[in-house]
Amino acid sequence: MGRIFETRKHVMFARYARMSKAFNRVRKDIEIAVKAGGPDVKSNSKLRIAMQNAKSVNMPKDKVEQAIKRAYSKDTTGYQEIMYEGYAPHGVAVIVECATDNPTRTVANVRHIFRKNEGALGNAGSIAFMFEKRGLIKVAKSVAPDLDEFELELIDFGLEDLSYDDDNIYITTSFQDFGSMQKALEEKNIEIGATETQYIPTTTKELNDELKAEVKTLLDALEEDDDVQAVHNNMQ
Repeated sequence: MGRIFETRKHVMFARYARMSKAFNRVRKDIEIAVKAGGPDVKSNSKLRIAMQNAKSVNMPKDKVEQAIKRAYSKDTTGYQEIMYEGYAPHGVAVIVECATDNPTRTVANVRHIFRKNEGALGNAGSIAFMFEKRGLIKVAKSVAPDLDEFELELIDFGLEDLSYDDDNIYITTSFQDFGSMQKALEEKNIEIGATETQYIPTTTKELNDELKAEVKTLLDALEEDDDVQAVHNNMQ
């Protein structure tokens, strides 16, 4: 897992930055979290994640408050979280995470994007076994003067991989330990810069630049859809 993770480190936490409607994605995350666990950030870990990501994209406080208020509105039906699986051109496996108030519209749009770009939407379970769900947490590098000691401290809370660049430390856990790791960091008074879950491929598919460009066309089209929250693939 470590080698594959390293080859993909540069795309971690990029979904909000590369999507054209970052606030819309975060707003949906907040509404889903509030409907699932209430508006109390202390007791709702899912809402804490959404709030951290709102901060990471500089979402204004009033928009965050509007999203929380909207989640309790009688006029709001709420969003369903749906995952679709399929293949991009050249056998690249793709997982598409969506949040939608109209599943019929969403599946039609996703299917159309796959077909238009020489891909194919698959059945549930046809792709997911090729990936492992992981929790990813970013913190400032300045919180850990001694990285080796910091890594040892986090092993008891489910640390699976720790890497870093000039500014940040990237912490990887299993999905099951994701919440425990967040709680441990909070108890250590370490501010979390951003969090997300990702589907990390167990094996990757290597393509030349020309074929990669064809796959990227499909991936970009999926990410531009308003109902799509995240897109994962196994292209190296």
